[in-house]
Amino acid sequence: MEFQQPANANSWRAKIQRMGGFLSSMVMPNIGVFIAWGLMAAFFIPTGWTPNEHLNELVPPILNYLLPVLIGYTGGYNVYGKRGGAIGALATMGVVVGADITMLIGGMIMGPIGAILMKKIDGLFKGKVKPGLEMLVDNFSLGFLGFAIALIGFVAVEPIFAVILSFISGGVDWLMARNLIPLTSIFVQPAQVLFLNNAVNHGIMIPLGTQQVLETGKSLLFLVEANGGAWVGLLIAFSMFGTGMAKKSAPASMLIQFLGGIGEVAFPYAMIKPVTILAPIAGNMVALAIGQLFGGGTVGAVSPGSFLALLMMTPRGNFVVNIAMYASAVLVSFIVGAFFLRLSLKKDLAAEEALALEGAGASTTEVFETAAPEPIVAETAVPTGKMIKNVIIACDAGMGSSAMGASMLSTKARKNMLEVTVKNVSVDNIPENADLIITNEILLERVKGLTSDKQVPILTIKNFLDNSEYDRFIKFIRENNGE
Repeated sequence: MEFQQPANANSWRAKIQRMGGFLSSMVMPNIGVFIAWGLMAAFFIPTGWTPNEHLNELVPPILNYLLPVLIGYTGGYNVYGKRGGAIGALATMGVVVGADITMLIGGMIMGPIGAILMKKIDGLFKGKVKPGLEMLVDNFSLGFLGFAIALIGFVAVEPIFAVILSFISGGVDWLMARNLIPLTSIFVQPAQVLFLNNAVNHGIMIPLGTQQVLETGKSLLFLVEANGGAWVGLLIAFSMFGTGMAKKSAPASMLIQFLGGIGEVAFPYAMIKPVTILAPIAGNMVALAIGQLFGGGTVGAVSPGSFLALLMMTPRGNFVVNIAMYASAVLVSFIVGAFFLRLSLKKDLAAEEALALEGAGASTTEVFETAAPEPIVAETAVPTGKMIKNVIIACDAGMGSSAMGASMLSTKARKNMLEVTVKNVSVDNIPENADLIITNEILLERVKGLTSDKQVPILTIKNFLDNSEYDRFIKFIRENNGE
């Protein structure tokens, strides 16, 4: 059964998701560099494990120059390929040089702007350059634009960015001085459920936290969004007091969240029982309160938000408080989640049993979800008759949950003797040759808005660990291909 809403019912969410996805597409490919820098800081800064004045000379230049330029290059590349990347890096240098603070956000803005301008200029010359002069025009057009945009960035834009970033940093300092950082959980945890986690973490927390590391040697801001303990606690509650498929799949999801830090496997549980979002909110609030009280924090981005990544990014002298933060998030979230699940346990079990007796043919997942709101929008899953060869599984960043889903579907396709190729990508990079798109239902509207071929069927998934979901995809492919 399909449930429809007006096309623009959730446009605000799709726009924010797109912004978050765009920011994420600049940061995620460079997370490994952030981790490398974090390890250098953990070892070589004066408060590190092995303080070394000489080797510590690597830390500030990587932070102040390499990381912003890499982000600017990646942002430009995402817009306009290698030429976009080149001009994006140059544009970023204009705001980096001379700045007293780290210009990660400057790279996020100047890189794409430079690439957009380069694309516009190339469009003016398209088809108007005589053969043999293309390289000359390409090089000089990039050179003149780079000359101009770097100067403008250095003289005019950098001072503006410096004021804005100082204002934002001052706001964070104000919150920390008044012990109000835990209150951010009220907004951050629901944002995660709406798949806005990358916008929060990569667009706000990582840039601000990275700046704080140079000043204090660590930052609590890295753990505002990335402490996965709050979701582990909720998953434990579901594994003990949930029903149906939610109960069966929760232990595996918990393990993936704990070790792999893939939060996307946990978010659907809060959508199944919306009231349980209070559990990770409470868990993260308590954890941040402990971190603020006892000086918790990490030296670099905790991405993905696994317990192992947390330990790797923990500076000397902070293991006790950081582990206490994680453990408290797990415990509090479990208690709150278990409370709400126990309240409705009898009702959920009764509904499940009644539906089974009626022989309605619905899955346990559907039964469990009777208390949840109806789907936001309907999937566009109409067989086209066109052979499905290329299957795309898309998530926000194109890494965690989509990679896991692609692996599971590929395995099932091989077992069913289906000759299909399954790839995982971010929703912003769905290829034009996609014959079938699979994405989380929260991202459906965004995927529909970005898909050039409106005839490509789109299927949604709630739980990437639910094996029955992949059986449904296999069945759809068979029916579409006439098998």
